[in-house]
Amino acid sequence: MSEQDALLPEVPNEDYAEPAALSTHGPARIVAMSNQKGGVGKTTTTINLAAALAEYGRRVLVVDFDPQGAASAGLGVNARGLERSIYNELIADRPNVREIILPTEVPGLDIVPANIDLSAAEIVLINEVAREQALSRVLRPVIDDYDLIIIDCQPSLGLLTVNALTAAHGVMIPLEAEYFAMRGVALLTEQIQRIQDRLNPRLTLDGVLLTMIDMRTLHSREVMASVRDGFGDKVFTTFISRTVKFPDATIAAQPITRYAPSHPGAKAYRRLAREVIAKGQCA
Repeated sequence: MSEQDALLPEVPNEDYAEPAALSTHGPARIVAMSNQKGGVGKTTTTINLAAALAEYGRRVLVVDFDPQGAASAGLGVNARGLERSIYNELIADRPNVREIILPTEVPGLDIVPANIDLSAAEIVLINEVAREQALSRVLRPVIDDYDLIIIDCQPSLGLLTVNALTAAHGVMIPLEAEYFAMRGVALLTEQIQRIQDRLNPRLTLDGVLLTMIDMRTLHSREVMASVRDGFGDKVFTTFISRTVKFPDATIAAQPITRYAPSHPGAKAYRRLAREVIAKGQCA
């Protein structure tokens, strides 16, 4: 071990017990998966954490809240062929989200799909009364049907993300182990504080999830140490390593827990699911 390596803290290696089965479901806790920087693993984490929680008997709803529709595509939905999506419910006078919820191949995991139409939502909502609460109004009727609702946010701090943070109980921030990715987290945490002060006092930071880790590089390990130093126990002990299996699973339109169930990436997301349950962030 080099002298520089010796100065880095050890990576926590705590594991979490397999959660007990649930006899009832709901009401759901709502989590916004958010980071204004793209390419940090938001959608990958949304899909695979949701699938892993469903494996443990939780009822989970993914809300695709990104006009790119990546979460929808990653769970096998043809977003271009949709007659209605989350966009239609956001702008409806009387939304009925149950009509657009689609089941996935994973038992217990459903999705509210999105497509490019959602990009017009910010323009349509800008003059609406209580425009920041449009998503809260849409999701309210299905809260009791699920144990967790995960909102896959777009890489932006605009009105759609404000809607997600206003609807949520907690925020999970996927963060690539790369110094430039860290720079934008301060802006997001400031946004979270503003939402807490003005719109949603119940909102909490559930945690920072380190993604795209390569433990062979000093850079990854230095970034991990820096993030843990800055966020303390708000950093999940589980981290997600870089692997080509994630894009492979995306192309196959399956969570990695189904595409390659024994792969270390699948095991990591199951471990994250156990950690989320152990911390009380899901029933």
